[in-house]
Amino acid sequence: MPITFVWLMKKVDLSHLSLVNFKNYDDLDLRFGPSLNCFVGNNGEGKTNVLDAIYYLAFCKSYFNPVDSQNIRNEEDFFVVQGGFQMENQALDIFCGIKKGQKKSFKRDKKVYEKLSEHIGLIPLVMISPSDISLILEGSDVRRKFVDSVISQFDKTYLDDLLNYQKALVQRNALLRSFAENRFFEKDSLEIWDQQLIQYGRPIFEGRKKFLEEFIPLFQSFFSEVSLGRDEVHLEYQSGLLENDFSELLSETLDKDRALKYTSSGIHKDDMIFQLSGKPLKKFGSQGQQKSFLVALKLAQFAFIREKKQTMPLLLLDDIFDKLDEDRVAQIIHIVGSPDFGQIFITDTSQARMEEILRRIGKEFNLYNVAEGKVQKT
Repeated sequence: MPITFVWLMKKVDLSHLSLVNFKNYDDLDLRFGPSLNCFVGNNGEGKTNVLDAIYYLAFCKSYFNPVDSQNIRNEEDFFVVQGGFQMENQALDIFCGIKKGQKKSFKRDKKVYEKLSEHIGLIPLVMISPSDISLILEGSDVRRKFVDSVISQFDKTYLDDLLNYQKALVQRNALLRSFAENRFFEKDSLEIWDQQLIQYGRPIFEGRKKFLEEFIPLFQSFFSEVSLGRDEVHLEYQSGLLENDFSELLSETLDKDRALKYTSSGIHKDDMIFQLSGKPLKKFGSQGQQKSFLVALKLAQFAFIREKKQTMPLLLLDDIFDKLDEDRVAQIIHIVGSPDFGQIFITDTSQARMEEILRRIGKEFNLYNVAEGKVQKT
């Protein structure tokens, strides 16, 4: 991937954030600096919720809980998250409002989006959180979502293809169930949805393949830097379309699909295989190695989006320094403290550790203490 000088890139900054009835916050208004913004407090006090609110403004949803109504503060019936952004000389006001039983309201500069997908990619953002361990420990759907979320931030056509593919998949699966329940089969009806899957699935496959060809070397470089070259990692794309035509796959698995009552082949079964020194990372990686892997994965995501969009993404670091040795912490600090990174939001439970990290980075910062749903700038 060609490298662009960072001072030629656009920069996105979040200048202020307002919350009403969001998670454990009844009413909160915060102002941020353009460099480092750090939140310190015990677990369960609301540090992560501030970062999740920022994530909402970029992706129209929570990083942790996709059910919007469950992010409303106890006994209330709505929440509002609003942020003021600066992109070069342009001011952006982003509003997200959720009311129980009603459609989500999402606005840019007071204008309602017709489709939420129109907003994705406007505010490039990367979040690193302990919950990312699901990328290693859980099923292939989590890893596919990671790949899709990266590509969708710079490729609107890919996102549209993905949404259309999912709709066609739902319809094909419903038809397979209907055939089984009614003991009836009509091949022509199924082929209508086969053609939809093929039409949208092929460019999704090509998009993922091209992305990973560029992304994997970037990831390996970051991992080597974070781990000081101590470990060797490998990331491999797994897809039935690598060696087979999609139409042939659907034809070959037709009898199986009829028996299972769902579509057993296609790009919705793609996966990424994570390995450490030739062995499965899930089984053989220590907590520190797994966390280093995830941090490198997300830093590569940051660098990839930065180059593709020619814009410096926001970086959200949620309690990432726990379970890492001092050398790896120092390396991460060295990386994110470079001019290659813009506005950063960090949470940590230890004020002493945070102050040491800030001292090492040597940039201007804002420090906030978080306790019982209150945030106080120090």
